[in-house]
Amino acid sequence: MKITRIRAWRVELPLHEGSYKWSGGKSVSVFDSTVVAIDTDSGITGYGEVCPLGPFYLPAYAAGARTGIAELGPHLIGEDPTQLARLNRRMDAALQGHPYVKSALDIACWDILGKTAGQPVCILLGGRYGDDFGLYRAISQEAPHLMAQRVAGYRAEGYKRFQLKVGGDPHVDIERIRAVAAELKPDERLIADANTGWLMHDALRVVRAVRDVDVYIEQPCRTYEECLTIRRHCDHPFVLDENIDSLDVLLRGHADRAMDVVNIKISKFGGLTKARQARDLCAALGIAMTIEDSWGGDIVTAAIAHLAHSTPTELLFTTTDFNSYVTVSNAEGAPQRRNGRLSAGTVPGLGVTPRFEILGKPVLEIS
Repeated sequence: MKITRIRAWRVELPLHEGSYKWSGGKSVSVFDSTVVAIDTDSGITGYGEVCPLGPFYLPAYAAGARTGIAELGPHLIGEDPTQLARLNRRMDAALQGHPYVKSALDIACWDILGKTAGQPVCILLGGRYGDDFGLYRAISQEAPHLMAQRVAGYRAEGYKRFQLKVGGDPHVDIERIRAVAAELKPDERLIADANTGWLMHDALRVVRAVRDVDVYIEQPCRTYEECLTIRRHCDHPFVLDENIDSLDVLLRGHADRAMDVVNIKISKFGGLTKARQARDLCAALGIAMTIEDSWGGDIVTAAIAHLAHSTPTELLFTTTDFNSYVTVSNAEGAPQRRNGRLSAGTVPGLGVTPRFEILGKPVLEIS
């Protein structure tokens, strides 16, 4: 089997709640997503998607994804999309770094592999654990009482994990954590996610002020070393996210006892192939994981679901359903939340077909 053509589309994904706000005053109201199709000489087409969380969150931006695909795509024409390890080595040789550029291409090749093998991608990624799995809901940054009010509505949708966006003024963040924690039931969990937003002295103030609160602290500071310092002064379970982008840092974090949970974002690793490597390493080391991505629509949600569903249940801390946050569906067949839970599809591949009436004309075509 050979790759014969690569196409890409730009699609806007507006948010149901109008905007998504996190540390440092960052905010997005419409996400710029890139959908990819890879055609083969056997007639099988695979689909992928990548959607950076704006240009100011990670070293990734939407136009860069499409520019990178235009650069990388010609090197993949004629390659076998089912030979995933070989294909990833080819991509890394043709384009140094820029893992997010490679993510949608890798996901599309997994879709092809699943269709070729007649199996859902989760089976190829390691097998299906259980019938479904729990989701978290991000609570966009607002005044403390408004964030606390969000809990009841999200609980009614079935969520039991709440990721509270902090990383601002430490005094206000302390109020945010306490206000939301006061609304939780015993079987619910709260994660205070600073998204690198605190300086070390502010982070230390916050974790000491909420020492009596049952809360996870996530990525308080920008660098690994700063987060490790907070970890060593913190009584709370600790989550690393933005710094987790390679097997090296996972091994270092395990050796340093730097975290209890890690967030594995598919596009940050460059696709499902390398995200699975990270997942399997964490499973071998006994590190709990949130399986997700930076953002996305139906196709990213499907990819997340397949990786999450093939993760041992006891090690899957939580995951998310990005397609429920946005007003536009860019593919049919994607998994949908039911009572705060999600499951991967059971048909071969990712189980999704783009809505071409939504996508319109490709912005890029390589053959």
